Amino acid sequence: MLSHAGIQVTLVDIDPLSFEIARRYFHMPETVNCHVRDGADFLRRTGGRYDAVILDAFAEGIIPPHLLTDRFFGLVKARLNRGGLFLVNIVVMDDDDRTPDRIARTMRKTWRQVRLLDGDGFENRNAVAMGGAVKGLKRPRLLMKPAHGSRALEKSLAQLSFRRLR
Repeated sequence: MLSHAGIQVTLVDIDPLSFEIARRYFHMPETVNCHVRDGADFLRRTGGRYDAVILDAFAEGIIPPHLLTDRFFGLVKARLNRGGLFLVNIVVMDDDDRTPDRIARTMRKTWRQVRLLDGDGFENRNAVAMGGAVKGLKRPRLLMKPAHGSRALEKSLAQLSFRRLR
């Protein structure tokens, strides 16, 4: 969707099959720049700067630990343009799972402003920790309806809200 809106998109994934699947089944445009590499290694070896960096990486059900360190967060911050935004997609097992809070606390060592978007009361859900230019962000809403599943997606988005760290 970002690419179709005229935004330059760069994707980095350690598994080349991810790009093949995205192009074949999700109509990812050829204009999306794809790099087969570890995200931290990509940021270290390239001098690019970005308006946003989104971390959505999982190996064996967890985010690789080297992508959740002060060092990695500092590297991301160095690659963000002024007013840039960093987001981390986090799988949350249940309301007792403090993973989002631990990640957000680590992010606070790098960014002054950190927010957590979550939807308490659901098992195996996604939460998003954000750092950088997060102060004026509002709850997400669906701007472009997909061909299928828009009601379920709108319902999922409605369950999310910004919450305090625990």
